[in-house]
Amino acid sequence: MEWTEFPAGPQLLEALNVGSIDIGHTGNAPPIFAQAAGTPLTYIGVSSPKPETEAIVVHNDSPIKSVKDLKGKKVVLNKGSNVHYLLVRALEDAGLQYEDIEPVYLPPADARAAFSKKSVDAWVVWDPYYASAEEDLGVRTITDATGYTSNREFVFAEQEFADNHSAEVKILLEELKKTADWFNDHPEQTAKQLAEQIKMDPIPVEKAITRTEYGMEPINDDVLKDQQQVADTFARIGLIPKKIQVEEVIWPENRVKK
Repeated sequence: MEWTEFPAGPQLLEALNVGSIDIGHTGNAPPIFAQAAGTPLTYIGVSSPKPETEAIVVHNDSPIKSVKDLKGKKVVLNKGSNVHYLLVRALEDAGLQYEDIEPVYLPPADARAAFSKKSVDAWVVWDPYYASAEEDLGVRTITDATGYTSNREFVFAEQEFADNHSAEVKILLEELKKTADWFNDHPEQTAKQLAEQIKMDPIPVEKAITRTEYGMEPINDDVLKDQQQVADTFARIGLIPKKIQVEEVIWPENRVKK
């Protein structure tokens, strides 16, 4: 097995699209963009909800007090990532449109730099970058994803790979369940290992890990409904060029209907 790291979900799914990887995991938004672009992916698994692990943050001394105050402001985010949907939902809930802000699209490391220099007004960020910003940059959270999105993570496979390696995919999902349980029981060890891997201080990594509970679940009707809402929202505001049906790319062997 060969392990390859990516800065975020959009880059990972592009690698899957060109055949560089067989399996990967991302947040809820990247697969919507990928499916709309014709990437041959299939959803094989899903994590437990964790809306508290992504947020919109500003500097402590910022005059911005709420999402409504983002009107006309520069907001940095990773385009096509899970936080993209959080931003859209939060803006609409505040009576704003996506066009009311000035989005700045940067990957996490560059977004952090821009935010640190105050060349942008707000950052839409996910853990462990969120926890790192809380620890190091003096940020104030306007809102996390609670009430806007479940912020689940999905595990994907290239469609043909899943079709031809069903037994191996099932073994992988079982191992991921065990790993999630181990994470919950051993946060300090998990933080140390992850911090070394991503070259980040273990303190914010542990904060990120203990912010939520980890788990792996089958893909049920509620999961599909939530993910279809993401797709429909992106199509409605023109972030993807056409409507898609998420059901069409769910791996049937891990699909559970209520």
